Amino acid sequence: MITIYLADDHPVVRDGLRAILETQPDLAVIGESGAGAETIAQVKALRPDVLLLDLEMPGLDGVEVLRQIHDAGSDTRVLVFTAYDSDERILSAVHAGAQGYLLKGAPREQIFDAIRVVHSGGSLLQPVVASKLLKQVQSGSERALGRNDILTAREIEVLHQLAQGQANKQIAARLGISERTVKFHVSAIFRKLDVTNRTEAVAIAAQRGLIHL
Repeated sequence: MITIYLADDHPVVRDGLRAILETQPDLAVIGESGAGAETIAQVKALRPDVLLLDLEMPGLDGVEVLRQIHDAGSDTRVLVFTAYDSDERILSAVHAGAQGYLLKGAPREQIFDAIRVVHSGGSLLQPVVASKLLKQVQSGSERALGRNDILTAREIEVLHQLAQGQANKQIAARLGISERTVKFHVSAIFRKLDVTNRTEAVAIAAQRGLIHL
């Protein structure tokens, strides 16, 4: 059972999400709130598997909620579910630690799949969101790869798997290596690309032509 917490400032939206999610036997909504500070407190107390988070809320906005949850060392995975699709908002959420980003209006099956992918340790961006993130990365300052930062062939293979939203366990099975080795490669990729999470790594790698989305 995947436990889910809903954070959105519109009660009608929360009611609709709860009704949709609870049609699935493996998904359970264990709480909800409409303000940033309350969301942080409840996530710490309830420790849901996945937080479905809007970015526009009274008090602390969604990006700040993300930062504080991340800084607190929470194991809760965060899937941003919002109407805000500006390049800056997307990049800010990814930098703050979001494992997925969906725009409101996504089909229910896509919401279900995103929750399951994020819960399993993968990351997921809608194609339109990935495109905006890549555009934002490309418009920023280019960071050249130095001799000591060149990715190995195995790290490129792992990157391709990250781009497909695969979790470490799935990557290990596909590449025939241990999960511990996958973690080592992911850490090396983050260091060499100067990023802090998987979605950033995929965007930077695509921008540099190391992989193709």
